[in-house]
Amino acid sequence: MLISSGAILSIIILVMNILFAVTVIFLERRNVVVTWAWLLVLIFLPVVGFVVYIFLGQNLNRRKVYRLANEQISTLHEIVLKQHSELESMTFHDPAAEQHRRLIQMNLVSGHSVYTQDNEVTIYTDGMEKFADLLQKIKDAKHHIHIQYYIFRGDNLGYEIIQALARKAAEGVEVRLLIDHLGSINTPSNFFDDLRGAGGKVEYFFPLKLPTLSLRLNFRNHRKLVIIDGTIGYIGGFNVGDEYLGLSPRFGYWRDTHLRIEGSAVRQMQVQFLMDWHVSQKSKDSDHFNKVEYPYFPETPGRGRAGIQILSSGPNNAEEQIKNAYIRMITSAQRYIYIQTPYFIPDESMYAALRIAAMSGVDVRLMMPGKPDHKFVYWASISYFEHMLEAGVSCYVYKKGFLHAKTLVVDGEVASVGTANMDIRSFRLNFESNAIIYDSTSAAKLARIFLDDLEHCDQLTLEKYKKRPLSLRFRESIARLLSPIL
Repeated sequence: MLISSGAILSIIILVMNILFAVTVIFLERRNVVVTWAWLLVLIFLPVVGFVVYIFLGQNLNRRKVYRLANEQISTLHEIVLKQHSELESMTFHDPAAEQHRRLIQMNLVSGHSVYTQDNEVTIYTDGMEKFADLLQKIKDAKHHIHIQYYIFRGDNLGYEIIQALARKAAEGVEVRLLIDHLGSINTPSNFFDDLRGAGGKVEYFFPLKLPTLSLRLNFRNHRKLVIIDGTIGYIGGFNVGDEYLGLSPRFGYWRDTHLRIEGSAVRQMQVQFLMDWHVSQKSKDSDHFNKVEYPYFPETPGRGRAGIQILSSGPNNAEEQIKNAYIRMITSAQRYIYIQTPYFIPDESMYAALRIAAMSGVDVRLMMPGKPDHKFVYWASISYFEHMLEAGVSCYVYKKGFLHAKTLVVDGEVASVGTANMDIRSFRLNFESNAIIYDSTSAAKLARIFLDDLEHCDQLTLEKYKKRPLSLRFRESIARLLSPIL
């Protein structure tokens, strides 16, 4: 019996797909859940799925992104080893911080995150206040302004910041702006011409070779860092755009959390910015950026007493440092865990840690936005609620506007504020940075902010959750299957 050309083509495609699955997925040595998610893509989208994988699925942790010289690696290891040896005998300014000595140790060893405790922390939850303060500090800058955002809109706020930066560059202040190319894809390059013309420098992280394509498309720099004169640092959830001021008709009020840090913790923020900048430079002739020079790392002692570690993670490292810090914080809880995140797609370890904490009697509360900005991700997020509710986790939906904060507070003793959402993308695919704060005063403030936000929330009960429409359940199920690669 003759086989039709169509059947032959189908067999060829099937064989190719099997070869793609074996050689591309399994040889990457991925997490099993992620592997199965990519297998589904390959099965249901023959050939096309392989193309999607090429652009979205490659494993970056086998590639060296940050290339440090031997002397830089040696210096870094010396600092880490010195603090590690002193950790057991360290005197903590806040007695509560001593209870989290093992968390500090883990972050130090796995993330080279140095602990400092001379920091002053200011918390911002409103975009108007945060950007008014940032613009004033830009105006006061004397030597350098290093600024890094995932999204930088070409709107009124973006224009105001660019003009402020251009004025400082014209005065002779060193201004360097680093933005993620995909996150800011809708902002044309010429929007930054005034800054370039004044002497400022602008670079894109992992620039896209074609308008929307790159072999590193899926690995984005989600960090939001500003370092001014090496003494003031900003870190948190706000990007640059009018919607972050609450001016978007679609989202309304924008609820986020951002920190201004003054103290020695700014040094580690500076290191991370310089590393990202060096990766992004078209020309690698600014070797002085790899040296510990006074203008970038001034010895000015901090005025505060808050303990902080700046912890960074990214797809270039298999350790998932921020996720591990979250889990360590969750498992250490004795009284309560308060979480705010715009997206909730935990892996099994995080999912289990939260449910175990709740079943152990810890007051676990999770707050998410009531209106989605990415529907597919939102469907995947709410698919996790049923077992969370059954375990005793209290789930809340924020209704006042859009909740974009990425905060975790444990027992009023330790907290995390930064750029990492509680999802697999932030844990494995994005470059992220968080401030882990070991300070009862700051943690208590963040806990109070969470409780105040409850006034603008609806609590989701298990009974109410189970009454959701069948069509929504179907969408959740599909999104849940693909959640490891969203």
